[in-house]
Amino acid sequence: MKAIHGAEVARRDVLKAAGLFAMSTAVGLEGGHAEAQQGVVPFSSGTEPPKTSVPEGACDSHIHIFSRQFPASSHWKGEPVIDSDVPAYRSFQKRIGTSRVVVVTPSTYGVDNRATLDGVAQFGNSARAVVVVDLDISDAELTQMAAKGAVGIRVNFVTSQSWGVTTAERLETMARKVHPLGWHVQVYMTGDQIADLESILSRLPTPVVIDHIARLPPAQGVNHRAYKAVRKLLDGGRTWMKLSGAYLNTASGPPNYADATEVAKAFAKAAPERMVWGSDWPHRGEKHMPDDAGLFDLLAQWTPDETARKKILVDNPRQLYGFL
Repeated sequence: MKAIHGAEVARRDVLKAAGLFAMSTAVGLEGGHAEAQQGVVPFSSGTEPPKTSVPEGACDSHIHIFSRQFPASSHWKGEPVIDSDVPAYRSFQKRIGTSRVVVVTPSTYGVDNRATLDGVAQFGNSARAVVVVDLDISDAELTQMAAKGAVGIRVNFVTSQSWGVTTAERLETMARKVHPLGWHVQVYMTGDQIADLESILSRLPTPVVIDHIARLPPAQGVNHRAYKAVRKLLDGGRTWMKLSGAYLNTASGPPNYADATEVAKAFAKAAPERMVWGSDWPHRGEKHMPDDAGLFDLLAQWTPDETARKKILVDNPRQLYGFL
């Protein structure tokens, strides 16, 4: 009972940090999620909708689902599991106007994909999963996850993983393992890691999806050595990028995130046909929750052309994630 109470206190702390003092009902000790007042989205600041038009079928290609039904992996020493579940995210969709979603298993859960796949099951055909698996995953288990909406794996070089240090050898092994399923490999890497492993990324048998605008150091941006490496990968025609996480790639900060915007604009101009957009909701680890409408409106700066934005929000995710 003490552990449950601790999770409740942590949840309230996060909601306070997010400025969500108007939450009408605290999470009960037996589970459930808080119902937000009209216009308020959990783990998000602001209440207004985006100023930019949102096309029908728009996809948020990067979120995480957390539920206290599924405890954190034993390796995880960071922020505890806090309910940021499907009903809470639906309030995000209602505010922003997106209708499709890609749920990515976070480092918190290690190789336990139950929260992700349970979330996809609740969303139905409008959702897909990107899962995290270990080297000993069987072909049968991968096939079962494919039947539940999984279309790719994430290989994370940045944050703590249940297997320890992520190596280039692991990346190549996992890409070969999921290639027969037609899956892609999503990599979360710093700019320096991308530059160091460019040759390996270029020879993977699967499509590659780069997380969070490639995490180029804000002080260097497009002048960092990884920019040329990523451009070469994009020019190769089999690499995609997530235009997400502006607040992870900035020193200048909101609302315009000028340094991240410069990088995102350059990549989006280089390969608009292989860009997808993601919110990164529920913004784990952020002390001050971003305004998700503002984050969405950044896309209009990154890609001023409305036809190109429709590609990024609708056509590209349909192709990459297999939406009908």
